[in-house]
Amino acid sequence: MNKIKIESVWRGTADCQHCGLRHLALFGDLDENDFHLIHAPIDDLSFTQDTTLYSEGSHSQGVFTVRSGMIKLLRVTSDGRQRIVRVLRPGDVAGLEALATSHYDSEAVALTDVSVCRIPLEVIQSLEAGSAHLHRRLTLKWQQTLKEADDWLADLNFGTARQRVANCILKMRSPNDSRFATLFSRDDMSAMLDLKPETVSREITRLVREAVLEPLDKLGRLYRVLQVERLQAME
Repeated sequence: MNKIKIESVWRGTADCQHCGLRHLALFGDLDENDFHLIHAPIDDLSFTQDTTLYSEGSHSQGVFTVRSGMIKLLRVTSDGRQRIVRVLRPGDVAGLEALATSHYDSEAVALTDVSVCRIPLEVIQSLEAGSAHLHRRLTLKWQQTLKEADDWLADLNFGTARQRVANCILKMRSPNDSRFATLFSRDDMSAMLDLKPETVSREITRLVREAVLEPLDKLGRLYRVLQVERLQAME
């Protein structure tokens, strides 16, 4: 994986006040007076697929709001296995836990090419102290993060193998066009769904054979969803 140095210089290229995703992002409720409280620069960054944005346990210097693409969060289990615990999409925040601990709980890896805004902790801390809007927004983001983590566990770790694979595909549909789904490697999916890799492969092959999915690349990562109702009704 390609790694970046988290201590790299802040370039200050972001324009939060006029961002097209502002209504989804962390600064969505801020008014003009709030933006005057921002003194440290905020970076607008892009990363290619498989780039590590930050590592589990590393010291945090900021949080990341996703502007485009998807990021997977990974943790190492007690037996040494790496598990995908959640996928972030545009409007989601990566590294929010660092506001409380100053360290990242997971490893963040670009699942696709992504663009993010990297916000220094000092910016959020100063805004939280001076802006009721951001305090409210942070509370909502915490609640949303907890709910999504619960939903992820409930949908992907219970039911038959067929149901788990189907639910994974439904969750991995593109936020821009739900007809398409970007999947993980079979090893990643097996760890995430608590299934054997061959079981995952067999179920996906079966869905392709039944014309529920259409593969669009040779790696078996990108699919067109032809029958979403069939996926939703899997038993």
